[in-house]
Amino acid sequence: MASSSGTKPSPPVRRMSKAQAIMFDLPSNIGDLAVDSDLVPSSLPSIALILRVANEIGNDNPRIAHLCRLHAFKEANRIDPTSSGRGVRQLKTYLSNKIEEEKDEIKPQLARTDAREIQLYYQIFYEKNIKEGQDTKQPEEMAKFYQIAMVLHDVLKTVVPSSQVDYKTTKYAKELGSQKEQYEHYNILPLYAVGIKPAIMKLPEINAAFQAIRNVENLPMPMAHSTVDVNLFVNDIFDWLLSLYGFQKGNIANQREHLILLLANIDVRNKNLETYSELDSITIQYLTDEIFKNYESWCDFMYHESHVRRYPQGYAVQQLQLIYIALYLLIWGEASNIRFMPECICYIFHNMASDVFQILSSKVHPVSDTNQTAALDQEYFLRTVITPIYKVLFKESQKNKEGKASHSRWNNYDDLNEFFWSENCFRLRWRRDHEKYSFVQLDEIPLLNEIFSPCTVGKRKHKTNFVEVRTFLHLYRSFHRMWIFFIMAFQAMVIIAWTRSGSIFTLFDEDFLRRVLSIFITSAVLNLLEAILDIGLTFKAWGSFEFTQILRYLMKLFMGAIWVVILPIGYSISEQNPTGVIKFFKHWTGNMQNRSFYNYLVVLYLIPDLLATILFVLPLLRKKMELSNWWIITLVMWWNQPKLYVGRGMHEDFFSLLKYTLFWIMLLVIKLTFSYFVEILPLVRPTKEILDMPGENYLLHKFVPNVAHNVGAIIAIWAPIVLVYFMDTQIWYSIFSTLFGGVLGAFRHVGEIRTLGMLRSRFQKVPPAFGQRFLPSAHHDSKTKLLDKSIEQKNMANFSQMWNEFIRSMRVGDLISNRDQELLLVPCSSSEDTVIRWPLFLLASKIPAALNIAKEFKGKEDTELIKLIKGDSYMHSAVIECYETLRCLIYGLLEDEADKKIVMNIYDKVANSRREEKFLKEFKMSGMPFLSIKLEKWLNILMTDYDDDEIYKAQITKALQGIMDTVTHDVMINGQKTLQGDYSFQNSKDGQSFEKINIQDRQNKSWKDKVRRLHFLLTFKESAADVPRNSEARRRITFFTNSLFMRMPSAPKVSDMRSFSVLTPYYKEDVLYSYDELNKENEDGISTLFYLQKIYPDEWTNFQERMNHKENEEDICNWATYRGQTLSRSVRGMMYYRNALELQCSLEFPNHNAISREEDSIRVQALPDSKFTYVVSCQIYGALKSSDDSKDQRHQKNILNLMLMHQSLRVAYIDEREETINGEPQKTYYSVLVKGGDKFDGYEREIYRIKLPGPPTKVGEGKPENQNHAIIFTRGEALQTIDMNQDNYFEEAFKMRNVLEEFEHSCCWQQKPTILGLREHIFTGSVSSLAWFMSNQETSFVTIGQRFLASPLRVRFHYGHPDIFDRIFHITRGGISKASKTINLSEDIFAGFNSTLRGGYVTHHDYIQVGKGRDVGMNQISSFEAKVANGNGEQTLSRDMYRLGCRFDFYRMLSFYFTTVGFYFNSMVTVLTVYLFLYGRLYLVMSGMEREILEKSIINQNKSLEAALIPQSAFQMGILLVLPMLMEISLEKGFRTALGDFIIMQLQLASVFFTFQLGTKAHYFGRTILHGGSKYRATGRGFVVFHAKFTDNYRLYSRSHFVKGLELGILLVLYEVYGESYRSSKLYLFITYSIWFLVGSWLFAPFVFNPSGFDWQKTVDDWADWKRWMGIRGGIGIQPEKSWESWWDGEQEHLKYTNIRGRVLEIILALRFFVYQYGIVYHLHIAHHSRSWLVYGFSWGVMVAALLLSKIVSVGGQILGIELQLVFRMLKAFLFLASLGIIIVLSKAYGLTISDLLAAVLAFMPTGWALLLLAQACRPLLEGLIWKSVKEMARVYDYIMGLLLFTPIAILSWLPFVAEFQTRILFNQAFSRGLQISIILAGRKDKASPR
Repeated sequence: MASSSGTKPSPPVRRMSKAQAIMFDLPSNIGDLAVDSDLVPSSLPSIALILRVANEIGNDNPRIAHLCRLHAFKEANRIDPTSSGRGVRQLKTYLSNKIEEEKDEIKPQLARTDAREIQLYYQIFYEKNIKEGQDTKQPEEMAKFYQIAMVLHDVLKTVVPSSQVDYKTTKYAKELGSQKEQYEHYNILPLYAVGIKPAIMKLPEINAAFQAIRNVENLPMPMAHSTVDVNLFVNDIFDWLLSLYGFQKGNIANQREHLILLLANIDVRNKNLETYSELDSITIQYLTDEIFKNYESWCDFMYHESHVRRYPQGYAVQQLQLIYIALYLLIWGEASNIRFMPECICYIFHNMASDVFQILSSKVHPVSDTNQTAALDQEYFLRTVITPIYKVLFKESQKNKEGKASHSRWNNYDDLNEFFWSENCFRLRWRRDHEKYSFVQLDEIPLLNEIFSPCTVGKRKHKTNFVEVRTFLHLYRSFHRMWIFFIMAFQAMVIIAWTRSGSIFTLFDEDFLRRVLSIFITSAVLNLLEAILDIGLTFKAWGSFEFTQILRYLMKLFMGAIWVVILPIGYSISEQNPTGVIKFFKHWTGNMQNRSFYNYLVVLYLIPDLLATILFVLPLLRKKMELSNWWIITLVMWWNQPKLYVGRGMHEDFFSLLKYTLFWIMLLVIKLTFSYFVEILPLVRPTKEILDMPGENYLLHKFVPNVAHNVGAIIAIWAPIVLVYFMDTQIWYSIFSTLFGGVLGAFRHVGEIRTLGMLRSRFQKVPPAFGQRFLPSAHHDSKTKLLDKSIEQKNMANFSQMWNEFIRSMRVGDLISNRDQELLLVPCSSSEDTVIRWPLFLLASKIPAALNIAKEFKGKEDTELIKLIKGDSYMHSAVIECYETLRCLIYGLLEDEADKKIVMNIYDKVANSRREEKFLKEFKMSGMPFLSIKLEKWLNILMTDYDDDEIYKAQITKALQGIMDTVTHDVMINGQKTLQGDYSFQNSKDGQSFEKINIQDRQNKSWKDKVRRLHFLLTFKESAADVPRNSEARRRITFFTNSLFMRMPSAPKVSDMRSFSVLTPYYKEDVLYSYDELNKENEDGISTLFYLQKIYPDEWTNFQERMNHKENEEDICNWATYRGQTLSRSVRGMMYYRNALELQCSLEFPNHNAISREEDSIRVQALPDSKFTYVVSCQIYGALKSSDDSKDQRHQKNILNLMLMHQSLRVAYIDEREETINGEPQKTYYSVLVKGGDKFDGYEREIYRIKLPGPPTKVGEGKPENQNHAIIFTRGEALQTIDMNQDNYFEEAFKMRNVLEEFEHSCCWQQKPTILGLREHIFTGSVSSLAWFMSNQETSFVTIGQRFLASPLRVRFHYGHPDIFDRIFHITRGGISKASKTINLSEDIFAGFNSTLRGGYVTHHDYIQVGKGRDVGMNQISSFEAKVANGNGEQTLSRDMYRLGCRFDFYRMLSFYFTTVGFYFNSMVTVLTVYLFLYGRLYLVMSGMEREILEKSIINQNKSLEAALIPQSAFQMGILLVLPMLMEISLEKGFRTALGDFIIMQLQLASVFFTFQLGTKAHYFGRTILHGGSKYRATGRGFVVFHAKFTDNYRLYSRSHFVKGLELGILLVLYEVYGESYRSSKLYLFITYSIWFLVGSWLFAPFVFNPSGFDWQKTVDDWADWKRWMGIRGGIGIQPEKSWESWWDGEQEHLKYTNIRGRVLEIILALRFFVYQYGIVYHLHIAHHSRSWLVYGFSWGVMVAALLLSKIVSVGGQILGIELQLVFRMLKAFLFLASLGIIIVLSKAYGLTISDLLAAVLAFMPTGWALLLLAQACRPLLEGLIWKSVKEMARVYDYIMGLLLFTPIAILSWLPFVAEFQTRILFNQAFSRGLQISIILAGRKDKASPR
């Protein structure tokens, strides 16, 4: 029976919503009676157990089973008499019918009456199962018997009157009642369970920890007040705390086991197990320090005394420390969503620890007889402490409105947690009244001013410390130091370039230097801007600010304003001939003239920066100062940064700081040099020329006529250059990080073994390297200097076990064939072997080669031949092994001693000749091939199965005699003469030898292996260079062997290793593919199974070979599942950790099977459970159990199968139940942990059930909430987070001990890491070219990218999975992710932010990897990129980004910016650069400025603009992403492979793909910051080989790509038509080409990368589908996939919820489309070169007329279209003829031309689009006026865009070769592996069975 919070805990039940029961078909042997318990709804949980008991005992005593059902029926009536609960009426009906059927049929067996029958059965059951089972049954069986006995007793009480219950029954019932906790299901440790103790309970460290927590001596004990005073049962400190605070039983049991395992695993390290007796005080002190480090830091920050160091007299210190630890864990374990608020937990603990101290000091328990009080119930803590806080959280989260509300309108987790960073939190006073306790005002957490004004509580709460306002200004505020630096540098470079043409001699000019120093005026202005933003962006949080914080902001604003005034005044004083603004300031200062005054001001202004620089080079001093609470230092630091709990003391050690500082100094020097000479200096001279040009020939109407100096032209030229200047640092970072990351990887030995040839050359070094890395005894051996041979043999013996298990795991995974396995396995060596027995793939063809060498050898000296043989060490080993194996086999076959003597003489002869160096003189090498042939025949006989033993012996005898004959005649010189004296040999000549043959070893496996191996060595003449053939198997083998030579910590003993857990969040993804799913065909007739068979042909062949071509459906489903992104694959991979631990234990205790080594045997069995736990957080598992959907049922069944298959697997889920409270059904929620069980348990055992304060996943983001509810069930000191689409490998799991040592392997001056970053292998790269691009991109990021981020930059964070967390660090600091709605959309990276802000840091390790699946289709990938861009947009607004940007030193801040949001911002800037460039060019052309500029030969010859824009093109085409790929592939596979991959990627249009994704990043990043609308996008993880319809692509990419692509295309067309500039410039052509390339990519990439995108029939179908979609009306319930109207409304959703600032920006952006009309109308022939505003005004008249005309037609159609069709047609004809007439008149009278008409279309179409955008932005004003017209106008535009896109697709589809070419582009990788994709996509599938 599970630990629970209720009084009647019960196993999980299935809720029923239909009358018919759900059949639970796992396994197949469940009888029909199991249907009973499946009917039970969630509102009647106690009924399920009664019905299970009835099913269990039905065969043994049907009458008792009948009474159980009758009791269940009565209980159902009692609990819900009105049958109001869901499914209750169906259950009652079913039970009633069942009872009626059984009533008269089933009679009592043991007695005449039911009363006597049930008592006798109860007594028999108790004696047989409970009494006798205590010494013979497992604890799980005893728990089951206990549940049955308790139910039987409940039934007994209803059947038998209390007066008739006999003494024996009463006695047994009392015994059971008092031992309840001893019969509960357990997780890992059956602490109080009865039954046979498992091995883990015999570990001395477990017992020592258990005894430590059971020490309750001297503690004041509770006394419950009732009619009879009884002592409350207190077994340990957890029970004692339960009696104090009313924690839940499930929580108590969970944290009890948690603490015991922690203590045991920490204490056992480096201890002598033979003298182990009790827990070390150092262990408890260490755990106390680790768990309370954050709490004590918080106390220090809050100026409050820590309570964990307060020890009342009369108690042991260890006991008190354990009480505090247990109290903290119990609070944390029951805190639910409050676990995301670590300082809130600190506050709760602080008060409760103080309460504990007072109770211990008084030595009186609150629940005592003297106080006349009753014990608290088990939900008291939840109800009084957690639930009120949860309600505040829940209420605030509802204000989020599913991400649609502004962040500033509600308080997230961080806001509420940061309330506990202020002294005001202590106003929530702790109060105890005897046994009762509570927090005052906890039901409404006030935020500062609300405490003083209670009337404000009902109003909206203030934000705390920070406001997440949607604005790009956050980028400036968070990284203001960077922007100030770049702006000042830009100003300085412009000044230098402007003065004397940038000559070097100007540096020594005083006036010049003074001008350069003017950059500090700019700095002052920018600092003032930052101060203004500080106030403006945090204003809504001022209500929570302390006075000192507000004062700081105001003073910074005041000082900023003062400097903005003083510095210009000082500069004006020093200027002799001022102009402009300086002249104005000069007028203020009168005739003051002091040229040094400004310099003094600058020095004064820079004093804070100088002090910051000093602290920068002394990082440890700054760290100490930031963490100090000394008031003087606090006052000094106050000005620099606000007092916040996080972000203090993040500075690195000096050596780390020096590394990344030098990197950035070098990068910035090169970047600024490039910017100066390429971007700025070449533009200065043309700029001067343009400024001096007259503007008489301006072709447009000047709305601002007095603007001088051609400012518009200057802006048009300089604007894109300025953007490139700010953006190109990203490119330089990419180049430098690639180079240095590659060098760093080389130093870490990455890629040293990358081919099988390299592996063969170094394989001899692998076993000793394995010993050094994985065997703790190997370090001891190296110190004691054992004999080399014994060490070598020991290493080889240990290595062979691991290696062979590795090879077998690949065989089970079907990566290798049986032949490959045989060649790769390492044979077991014995002490008698004189050489190492290497695997056969190393020895292949070595013996035939040696024989050939010997045969061809012409020398006469033995040493020369031996030297030749020894030249190849593997050949030498093969020769010796063959020689010794042959002797062993022959000796084993011979029974006659005389025959053995013959063989011995020959071997002695060989030995003597070798010793005397006469081998070549006494043996003929030419005869060796003949001997080899004879041996081969003999071995063939040995391997043949003969039915008749005599025939078998005769054949062996004959073969041996032939061998002997060959030896004596063909090999030995004078062989007969040498052996003539041997009597035995004489007999052999007469045919009498070798007749007595021993074939007893014939069936021995090792003997067979020897024969087969010897036969292979002698006969295999081919090279094994292609073994294994499978590329994945090769990759795994080479990576593992290479990792042995990398910088990896040596593994500790298994006992000494850190314990760890793995946590996988799961929602509703695929668990196991069904056979029907695999064979379901798509529209092309292709099934998933067929596709997989073609993608993985070798693995399918290996699978069939493994199954002996007799595979069944289950086997096929498993094979396919392990090639998808499924939960089964992830679970199988993670379970390799347990397999690895089991093998490591057996290696560590090699004699554990011996009777005398019982302790070793115990450790081998117990340590894997002690060290490893795997929890899958299957959030909706409870809902899956109760679902009627067949797919949900299948998911649940498959998860249950996984639990039954893997004993270490646990599933945590949120159970939603209906409970009747005060007569009304209410939903309650529980966190439940289950494991695999037996039939009685429903095949799952509930271990813990912990009630929650409410639905946990409705407060924050789903995934982090899913992780958070399950994290309490994890164990150990480390926690690995694994996503559901990941995999693991046995050989990598073997390294887990090593990587966990990294937590301890930091340098003495460095802090310990808190997150260990691991690399990933993307296993989906072979599916398609897109999957390959993504695989390479992701691989480069998780290797070279993260390697360089971790070291030297020190800004690696947590980017998802599979990183390993310091579990204790993170559970005490908010968990492994953040969960606030929307803002924490990318929840993983916030774990890294949080860890860094709280003093941790993240490392990266290349020697271990975990598999990872990625999206494989175009739409999947785009959804993923959109999700990541959304996440980065939200990160930009977050407080974590701001705090890291401000608290990092300058250079680390640069690293942080350019590797997080900076990359996405620069992606957007890249796109903006293209826009500014083209709009600037358009302005120059339309205004006529370009023609004037061209007349200047100096300007005409200047190509600086094009050269400066080259970086933008590099960024645009994905060069930044390709560079790291090339470097990492070069490193790991070789440069030739990298170059080949690069060329293939370009041929497969990788640049098109990366350019398209650039648009995705820019669009979603910008929209998120402007308007919000971020949401989790489910990308899907299936195999994408289906064709996406045109409609789907249009929906997904219309606004993000197609509209922008068409806009840029129109700009390019207009520029080409109206402009003639730079026609001869090759660089300019490159720029133009790159923009055309961008336009083409954005418009057509989705169709190019769409399978069958150019298939004619599919194109025809797509057109019909698109027309249907465009025509269907929208409405409530109509999905966007079905109707254009619904989609169009959905596309504007972000505007519905945006703020006024977002609408204004949207309006401003829309105004750009009016430029087209403004520019074009003045160039029409009909305008006759007029510049009058009337021309532009008349064009608007035409625009209005066109809109009115369309409106008349539309309204006319509605009024006249049906009844007066003829009139409507005449109206349309009249309007058409009238329009045509007007055009003809204009053409004849005013010179209107056809080109004017075409130009007018280009002018008015963008204007109409602008009006449409403006209408959408102003929708609230237009909703009831002209919205229908706006919608119809939008429909017309979408029709036009669709036609423009569809036309080229249709043309290309008509050409048959295009489809074939596209298929080759899409699936080239699969082609190279045998995929017949053309057959697949054409649907010409071979219908033969896949089997």
